Amino acid sequence: MRRDPIERLLRGLYSAVLYLLVPVTVYHLIWRGFRQQAYLHRWGERYARYHRRPGPRVLWLHAVSVGEVNAAVPVVNALRRGRPDLRLLVTTITPTGSERVRALWGHDIEHVYLPYDLPGAVGRFLDHYRPHAALIMETELWPNLLFGCRDREVPVFILNARLSERSLRGYRVLAPLVGRALRTVRTVAAQSLADAVRFVRLGARSEQVVEVGNLKYDVAVPDGLDAFAAECRATAGDRLAWIAASTHEEEEAAVLAIHRRLREQFPDLLLLWAPRHPERFSVVAGQARAGGWKVSTRSRARWPAPTDAVFVVDTLGELVPFYAAADVAFVGGSLQPVGGHNLLEPAAAGTAIVTGPHLHNFAEISRHLHKHGAVRIGADQDEVCLALAALLGDEDARARMVDAGRELIEGGRGALAQTLVLLRPVLPEA
Repeated sequence: MRRDPIERLLRGLYSAVLYLLVPVTVYHLIWRGFRQQAYLHRWGERYARYHRRPGPRVLWLHAVSVGEVNAAVPVVNALRRGRPDLRLLVTTITPTGSERVRALWGHDIEHVYLPYDLPGAVGRFLDHYRPHAALIMETELWPNLLFGCRDREVPVFILNARLSERSLRGYRVLAPLVGRALRTVRTVAAQSLADAVRFVRLGARSEQVVEVGNLKYDVAVPDGLDAFAAECRATAGDRLAWIAASTHEEEEAAVLAIHRRLREQFPDLLLLWAPRHPERFSVVAGQARAGGWKVSTRSRARWPAPTDAVFVVDTLGELVPFYAAADVAFVGGSLQPVGGHNLLEPAAAGTAIVTGPHLHNFAEISRHLHKHGAVRIGADQDEVCLALAALLGDEDARARMVDAGRELIEGGRGALAQTLVLLRPVLPEA
């Protein structure tokens, strides 16, 4: 088969730029390491250098960080139940994603970091693990990785695929190359019709793209959720609590200001605070103490005391249980143009939801939740505070939101079943 000369040219230029940027990747790892020490470890995996010998072939799933790992949970668990003979490999890019993989599955599945998109590193990775298929979560369109899979006849599926208008614009410069890489993919399993259309606009052929729905609707509620929430509430005392979840550094001042205003109306109010990134755990605890409040943390005290004003959730993998322990949830990444975070987790936990206006990463979900009265969206910090205060003071309104959210989740399930049907033809015989 004759190779596309334009593809060769574009790949060559793209790869040359990446090799020139290798010193920058090293600097990036060191710089991130000052904030999160885990970035200083396991560098070999970043460049596909492995000490152990290759094993049997794997079914490989890539999830860039915590959110994508959580979205992949229904797929991984279904594969483990249905095909326990399969050797599974899950890759991530961030240390927090890595920690989440280990928290969920321990060493029952294999895990390494995905290497940088350098042709040599990608080739070593694929030749070492020899995947039966590549299952890529959401939006990870690395050209050399996709071309490397094609050249080795590894079928690629983009699962729970989403592509916002903002991301589509971000691919503009690389669109000629990314479009060609995208056409090597076997199936793009899109979250919504709008996502499917945008993937076609980026370069996918219409027959490659299928709308299956959002895997996040298939979220499983953890066992013992009610008991966890009851114990948290019992130790904290008989009082209202709100949770600030997945907050980013730029939102921390807003959380502190909102909590101060809310406590003027609800003097015993407890804030459960779960920052998005682990390097912010101790920082937000210090900020809350500097504000004059009594603060404890999950890692030290386990549960909030009746006198605590702020309780920092400085552990990974416990966000959904702590959602259940709160009366109202504010989901972060939304007061700044981050794009928001998963709104379905608090809905599944049975918690009323408030969020800011920046929701482009969850546009479809937020529209559905808002249409059904399952979320309140504040245009800015002041509106978010007013929405939280209104819900904290209205138990009936909270109950209506909880019922609407759970009904929407039940109606949205089904993406998992369709995804497994798509994967069945490429799985090796048992």
